[in-house]
Amino acid sequence: MSRAVTDESRESGLETPIAKRLLIGDPLTSEKLDEQLLPKRMALPIFASDALSSVAYAPQELLMILLIGGTALLTFSPWIAAAVVLVLVVVVTSYRQLIKAYPSGGGDYEVARKNLGEIPGVIVGAALLVDYVLTVAVSVASGVDNIISAIPELNPFRIEFAVGFVILIVIVNLRGVREASAVFAIPTYLFIGSVAVMIVVGLARTVAGDAPIASSAQYAVQGESLTQAAMILLILRAFSSGCSALTGVEAVSNGVPAFRKPKVRNAQQTLSLMGVIAIALFVGLVIVALVSNVHYAENPCSLVGFDCENTPQPSLMAQVAAATFGAGSIPFFIIQAATACVLLLAANTAFNGFPLLGSTLARDGYAPKALNTRGDRLVYSNGMIILGVLAVIVLIVYQADQTDLIQLYIIGVFVSFSLGQIGMVRHWRRSLRELAALTEEAAGQQSARYERRSAINGLVINSVGAGMTVLVLVIVTITKFTHGAWLVFLAIPILAVLMLGVNRYYRDVEHEIAMDDTVHFGSQGDVAIVLVNRLQKPTVKAIDYARAANHDKTLAVHINVDEAESDQLQRDWREHDVPVPLVIIDSPYRAYTSPVAGFIKKYRANHGSAVVTVYLPQYIVGHWWESFLHNRRSRRLAQQLMLLHGVSITLVPWLLDSSEVIYGRRSRPLPGQQRGGQWTPGPDHQVHNRPDSKPPTAES
Repeated sequence: MSRAVTDESRESGLETPIAKRLLIGDPLTSEKLDEQLLPKRMALPIFASDALSSVAYAPQELLMILLIGGTALLTFSPWIAAAVVLVLVVVVTSYRQLIKAYPSGGGDYEVARKNLGEIPGVIVGAALLVDYVLTVAVSVASGVDNIISAIPELNPFRIEFAVGFVILIVIVNLRGVREASAVFAIPTYLFIGSVAVMIVVGLARTVAGDAPIASSAQYAVQGESLTQAAMILLILRAFSSGCSALTGVEAVSNGVPAFRKPKVRNAQQTLSLMGVIAIALFVGLVIVALVSNVHYAENPCSLVGFDCENTPQPSLMAQVAAATFGAGSIPFFIIQAATACVLLLAANTAFNGFPLLGSTLARDGYAPKALNTRGDRLVYSNGMIILGVLAVIVLIVYQADQTDLIQLYIIGVFVSFSLGQIGMVRHWRRSLRELAALTEEAAGQQSARYERRSAINGLVINSVGAGMTVLVLVIVTITKFTHGAWLVFLAIPILAVLMLGVNRYYRDVEHEIAMDDTVHFGSQGDVAIVLVNRLQKPTVKAIDYARAANHDKTLAVHINVDEAESDQLQRDWREHDVPVPLVIIDSPYRAYTSPVAGFIKKYRANHGSAVVTVYLPQYIVGHWWESFLHNRRSRRLAQQLMLLHGVSITLVPWLLDSSEVIYGRRSRPLPGQQRGGQWTPGPDHQVHNRPDSKPPTAES
């Protein structure tokens, strides 16, 4: 079998498994971390794909909600779209200030925690984690929906496609940030370019008197009769659905550490460019959809004349593309392919944001430490895998239905928006107080005047942002709560409580193990115990390791559960002249841990606080099924003996021939070999004691 072995793996004697190498590539050294930093042109598709792709479904959701009340309500869509654009402009401007003030990558979580306290910070962290999971689910479901709009025959396999795409995105991201950006750049820029061309062509045809007509324009709509209050609520609900265009804006602020230097300026420019492109595409799609008279219903059967039983409803993007270029045309399929790709790849924003946020939370003690560990490709692979698993579960539960998933969406992001902006307001107010406390001479310096002017501008911008995001959060809560969003409001506090519990646990452990004046180095004596079942090569290797460590005393201990085996072991011991005393402990109830533990306790009682090292031979196998064919007694014994005071465990591996599947080599030869029935130590070993004529006891 051929293998690619890296220099590092050669030095360590280990090889990268071929399956892992093919999936995610060879490991990268820590020195190559700077090479993984992104220029602006590559950072845009990585961090902005979610915000850019949301314009593919935000106009659709906006018009769909209005159509519940009939086609007459579509006249409100330009004003609702304008309100969404205003919120987007304010949020983008506000986050430019956040990037400047907190460039470490903590984003809203760091702002809320430092300025509002622990609990608001944890709530923001929990809200973002939940929203990242939903980002993956909604993006993938929407991408699959666009694929099915172009090829309706694939509709029965919606869930399978969605799950498969999540797995594919996880694998691509595990290969590293730089490789992922190269994969995602082309579809993102193709989407931007193709949709922009479609909007320009559609508007040009309209101006020329040949306005595109959508396929759904022929269907009348069975709208619900609404009271004035219900109409207002429906308009607010349409606005909240349109605000899904804002998802992903915060990802740039969380990803500042991944930018090349100057990090802050590059991140701000990327954020601004993302905002301009998103606004242009969102507004253009709404206008062309209205011009072409697109009818996209929440319930397809409410479209009079549409075969809702046998035909999936085409997405808004598919209808606009078909109306502009013609269904089945090459531009139509290009736009559908680009839209599907960018929607699927929009999940990549979450696969960058979730692991980075998880790393920050782990560093602060609110998440398991494993989330702060970089994998072979210098990415936080544990966070990526967890996100992928959670997204797959959500997609399966909701049958990859975009309409149902969108109801859960954007709650978390606006919770973080609101608390983050309120935190920024407090940050700027504190900065102004600190500047006001400067001496008159220091306050008159140009740098101080610039900082004061910058703080005032930041305070104004973030105050407007805080007010607007809180207002949108209230609207989103009112309009989405009964449509499934209550699950998000349940998940966020539960996750926040768990995070606080993790932090308390880590804090208690740190307090428990902290060094203080009561710690002393008072251990007396050093004894090694090698647990022996039969006299075989793994046992001899464990004995050799124990003797090489030069303990004060080395004993071999056998638990007698079978008289015949114990007698055979004693004969073998004498025959091979093993230079270690053999202790045999009877176990009438066939237990192993209790007799060993009792022997160790008795030995320490007789010999003082001796340090006891227990050596346990253990097989290393190459195939997963082999682990079921061996008694895994060593690992169980180790787990139980570690509970004894003064005992340390050493597992001595014996590599079976099958282990070369993992290690690329066969078992190592023994340092000492058996020759002519006599024990012959390795070249660096000396025999310090001979077996006693009688088996020793704990007293001796």
